[in-house]
Amino acid sequence: MNDRPTVDALPEKPLERLLSVMAWLRDRRHGCPWDIDQTFRTIAPYTIEEAYEVADAIERDDMPALKEELGDLLLQVVYHSQMASETGAFRFEDVAAAIADKMVDRHPHVFGDLKVADADAQTISWEARKAAERARKAGGTEPAGALDGVARALPALLRAEKIQKRAARVGFDWTTIGPVIDKIEEELGELRTELAAGKADPGRITDELGDVLFAVANLARHCKVDPEAALRSTNDKFEKRFRYVEAQLGLKGRKPAEATLEEMEALWQEAKTRA
Repeated sequence: MNDRPTVDALPEKPLERLLSVMAWLRDRRHGCPWDIDQTFRTIAPYTIEEAYEVADAIERDDMPALKEELGDLLLQVVYHSQMASETGAFRFEDVAAAIADKMVDRHPHVFGDLKVADADAQTISWEARKAAERARKAGGTEPAGALDGVARALPALLRAEKIQKRAARVGFDWTTIGPVIDKIEEELGELRTELAAGKADPGRITDELGDVLFAVANLARHCKVDPEAALRSTNDKFEKRFRYVEAQLGLKGRKPAEATLEEMEALWQEAKTRA
């Protein structure tokens, strides 16, 4: 790219236009200084953030916002692909081709002759093919572990759910919900013991609290509830109720820091009775 870009010179087709815009933003002579300075690592947090904003738009059932957020997420894919193309690693077209091929391979009941009875059977087939892919990536030198491929960068609750599901597929799981709840109570007991110690060890507290959270994530899985979605909902509920407490105190010319816990608790209970 030697000449300065102009809007009129950009391609008309939307995807080609987006790819061209991204290429110009990264152009060393005429691009945007901020975009030129970025790397895979500096952009990664934005990619994660955009994925969450897509989920938020879906949660709010806001279609205009979803269209916008999906565009922002697509830009992240284009951004990473452009940086990769600059080093000769791969291009956006390679990313698109690879995922298309993967979907065809994982859906032999659609693109081949395999017959599946229902969605559950399809899930089993899907996971079997994913396991085979992990084994191939391992190079065949040793058997692929059940937990291979679960990204460490995932949010902790989501990663807990995923590794629990992987373990369950090889039989490491309770068949009823009772022992799951018992485990939570056991872990809470161990946490209480640490907290009651004469001098609590922060490391031990962290360890035991992590065990509690892991056990709760397991309960969510057994209840077929997305723990991330459940916690997001509770966060929203807490925020709404606390804002009510702030507003009611504000009517009296006061702030939460100026109120007693008993006063705020009474207003909190009022908030719970409201829609």
